[in-house]
Amino acid sequence: MVDLKRLRKEPEVFRKAIREKGIPLDLDALLALDQEVQGLKQRLQDLQTERNRIAKEVPKAPPEAKEALIARGKALGEEAKGLEEALREKEAQLMELLLQVPLPPWPGAPIGEDDSANVEIKRVGSPRAFSFPPLDHVALMEKNGWWEPRISKVSGSRSYALRGDLALYEMALLRFAMDFMAKRGFLPMTLPSYAREMAFVGTGHFPAARDQVWAIAGTDLYLTGTAEVVLNALHSGEILAYEELPKRYAGYAPAFRSEAGSFGKDVRGLLRVHQFHKVEQYVLTEASLEASDQAFQELLQNAEEILRLLELPYRLLEVSTGDMGPGKWRQVDLEVFLPSEGRYRETHSCSALLDWQARRAGLRYRDPEGRVQYAYTLNNTALATPRILAMLLENHQLEDGRVRVPEALVPYVGKEVLEPCG
Repeated sequence: MVDLKRLRKEPEVFRKAIREKGIPLDLDALLALDQEVQGLKQRLQDLQTERNRIAKEVPKAPPEAKEALIARGKALGEEAKGLEEALREKEAQLMELLLQVPLPPWPGAPIGEDDSANVEIKRVGSPRAFSFPPLDHVALMEKNGWWEPRISKVSGSRSYALRGDLALYEMALLRFAMDFMAKRGFLPMTLPSYAREMAFVGTGHFPAARDQVWAIAGTDLYLTGTAEVVLNALHSGEILAYEELPKRYAGYAPAFRSEAGSFGKDVRGLLRVHQFHKVEQYVLTEASLEASDQAFQELLQNAEEILRLLELPYRLLEVSTGDMGPGKWRQVDLEVFLPSEGRYRETHSCSALLDWQARRAGLRYRDPEGRVQYAYTLNNTALATPRILAMLLENHQLEDGRVRVPEALVPYVGKEVLEPCG
C-alpha cells in the first residue's frame, strides 16, 4: 500500500505508475472517495464538538431551555450514529481501492505491457553442446524409473512424485540451499504452508492474485505459494529496534499454487505443478534506498552463486513495468537454459518493494532519532524444486541416460552420478 498523504500530494506520479503497470484502477474515483471520507470525518468531529458544548450547557440552562437542548443533543447523536455507519462503509471502500494502488517503479525499469519488454542484463555460462542426442527431463525420468506415473490418478493433474535417487536429490538440493543461506548470515526457518488472510493482504497476494491461492475449507486459512507470505507477517504490528535491522530470513516451506489461468501451459513434466518446495530469501531493512539497493544486490548475488554452484548456464533480466506486479520497485529475474526447449526459463525472481508491503502488514521500526518508520522489504528465491530439477537433469545428463551431480552437491547426495532405480 502506498502513503495516502503522498498520493494526495502527487497524484500524477501514481497516475503514471497505474498506466505503466497496467493496473485497472480509477484514481479519480479513489481521490473523490478520499475527499468524501475526509468530509464525513470532519462532520463527525463538528457534531461531537457541538454535543460536548450542549452537554456542558444543560446543567446550567434554565428549565425552559433544557428540554430543547436535550432534544438537540439526541438529534445530534442520531445523526452521528448514521454518519459513523456511513464512514465505516466508505473507509472500507477506500481501503479496497488503496490496496490496488501500485508502487511507482524505479527509473531504470523498462516500460512495457508484459514480459516481451523485459531487457536482458547479462548471460553467465554457455548452453552445453551435446555430443549425443539429449533427452528432455521427462524422458530421463522415465528411462531411469525416477518418475511415478500413477500419481496423477491419485492426486490429479500437475502433480509429481519422484523415486529413487531423484527423490533423494530433491531433498539434498533443499538442504544445500538452507546451508548456503545460513552461511550467508540468513536465519534458517521451517515454516507452515498456510496463513490467515491478513498475511496475504500484507504481501500483496490479496486481493490481486486471490485466484492463485487455495482456501482451506472450514477454516480462515489459505495455502501459501511462497514462504514470503509467512515471513512478511512475522513482525506485523511490532516496532522493531533500529539495531535489529536488517532482518535476514531463509524460509523453507512446501508451496501451493492453483495455477489458475495456465490451462495448457507446461502440462508435461516438472515445470508447472500445484505443489512444490521452496527456500525463500527475505530481508527487512531500514527505510532508505541505499539499504534497499544493498540488500537487493545481496539477494541477487546469492541466487547467482547458487546457480554457479549448480553449474547451470543462466541469464539476468531487468523486468518491465507491466510484468513486475503492482508492489515492485525493482525486479530482476534469473533464468536457466533448458536444452529441450532451447530457451531460458525463470528460476528466481529478485524483488524490492520499498514500504509497499510494510504499510499493508504494519512492519515498523524506531529510527535513531526515535521516529517510527515503515520498513522496506525485499525477497528472492534461493532455490525451488522441482523446476530446478528439470534444468539439472537436462544440462547434466550423460550419454547413457544417467545424470551427473554438480561437485558442490556431491557431499549432500553421497554420489557423483544419479543411478537408475532398480
